[in-house]
Amino acid sequence: MSKSLPPPRPSAIDPLALDNQFCFALYSASLAMTKTYKPFLDKLGLTYPQYLVMLVLWQEDDVLVKSIGEKLFLDSGTLTPLLKRLEASELIARTRDETDERQVRITLTKEGRALKKKAQNIPHQVLCASGQPQEALAMLRSQLSTIRDDLAKTQG
Repeated sequence: MSKSLPPPRPSAIDPLALDNQFCFALYSASLAMTKTYKPFLDKLGLTYPQYLVMLVLWQEDDVLVKSIGEKLFLDSGTLTPLLKRLEASELIARTRDETDERQVRITLTKEGRALKKKAQNIPHQVLCASGQPQEALAMLRSQLSTIRDDLAKTQG
């Protein structure tokens, strides 16, 4: 008499089991990542979304709000309050574009540029906290970007 295998765990075949959801793994990893950044960003007086805006501006200063929104995949309704708080913290300046009054241009202030130096070591600290080699995270980042872009194509 042959020995039969035990039946599969229900969650292994249930398409609605939480453990089988790619979206939940991504969501919970995102939460863990944001929590990892928090103590570093608290020292700078930034929230994670504000940090993302500053990353964009540290890479390219003097840009339109629309450009920041495109890079961060945020609409102006979400981005405007972030920018107002950064302006209140004197890290950025918002001005109307000279060629098109409907557009708002964002520039770093002296304080905003100086903050870059204080943030310089954050990526390395987060890398160390992840316990992953830099190459593995670079590959994962590339895969996630591809997934994001492919999903965006289906949204029309």
